[in-house]
Amino acid sequence: MQATIEVAGLRKRFGQTTALDGMSFTVTPGQVTGFVGPNGAGKSTTMRVILGLDAADEGSALVGGLPYRSLRRPLRHVGALLDAAALQPSRTARNHLLWLAHSQGLGAKRVDEVIERVGLGPVARRRAGGYSLGMRQRLGIAAALLGDPPVLMLDEPTNGLDPEGIVWMRGLLRSLAAEGRAVLVSSHLMSELQDTAGHLVVVGRGRVVADTGVAELIATASRGRVTLRTSARSEAMAVLARAGATVAVNGRDTLTVSGPAAERIVALLGQNAVPFSEVAAHRATLEEAYMELTRDAVEFRAAAEQETAR
Repeated sequence: MQATIEVAGLRKRFGQTTALDGMSFTVTPGQVTGFVGPNGAGKSTTMRVILGLDAADEGSALVGGLPYRSLRRPLRHVGALLDAAALQPSRTARNHLLWLAHSQGLGAKRVDEVIERVGLGPVARRRAGGYSLGMRQRLGIAAALLGDPPVLMLDEPTNGLDPEGIVWMRGLLRSLAAEGRAVLVSSHLMSELQDTAGHLVVVGRGRVVADTGVAELIATASRGRVTLRTSARSEAMAVLARAGATVAVNGRDTLTVSGPAAERIVALLGQNAVPFSEVAAHRATLEEAYMELTRDAVEFRAAAEQETAR
C-alpha cells in the first residue's frame, strides 16, 4: 500500500459553523509532517474525516489512494492516536492490545513487540484505568503501531509525557518516518515540531495557510531581520525608530530589528554612541513563523491582547 494521505477540497459545516472550507494537502512518506493551527482551525475535524469518523460535505480524504471506510483491517494501513483516554479502564494494557490485535488478524507476538517498543513492558499487565496520562499516551502509540501501518496520524502525541518521554517521542517519530512511513502529527508545541518535523501544514479557519518545509518557513520568517544585543535598550530603540526601523523587544537586552541592514544599524548606533555587544542576522523560531502566519486566523484572543492591539 502506498504511504500517503491525500486531502482534497474538504468542506464541512456543523450548523452555521464552517469547520472546513476547501482543506487540501498531501502527506508524503519518509518524513514527519506537522499539522498546526489555532483552536477552531479544523485540525481535529480533518483528522476525523480522514479516519471516517465524520463525513465531509464535499471533497475527499484518501489513505494510500483509498477511503478509510473501504479498508479491510484498517489498522494494517493506518495507525491513529486521537484520544488516549479512549480505552476500557478495567482491561490491562496487554489485554486492550490483544483485543485490538484479534480484530485485525494479529497475534500476541505483535502485541508484545509494540509493548516493548513504547516502553510499557513492566506495567503491561496493570489495568489501564490506573495509568497516568503519559502512560496512556504510550499505550495509544502502541495501538497505532499494532498493524505495522505505512501511515500514522497522531494528535498531540507528547501530551502528558515527562521530559524523558518527550525526547523518546521525538526519536520514535523520526525513526518511523525514516522507515518510509507517512507521519502526520498535530501539535501545539512548535518547539517539538521544529526538532522533529521536516514539513509543515499550517491551517486557519478551515483552510490551508501554508504548506511548506520547516527549514524554508523559518528562513522566510528570518529574512530582513537583525538581532541586536545592547545594555542601552531604550536608547537603541529610540535611535532605530527615528531611522524608520521596526523594533521588537525579545529580552532584557535583546531586540529584533526589521528594516535597516546590519551595517546600517551598526552605523546608527555608533553615530549616536549607543553601546551594543552583538548585531547578527536573526534566526526565527518555528513559533515566530507560525504566529505570523496565523495572526489573522486566530478566532479567540484574551481581552488583554485585544486591548493591546487596539
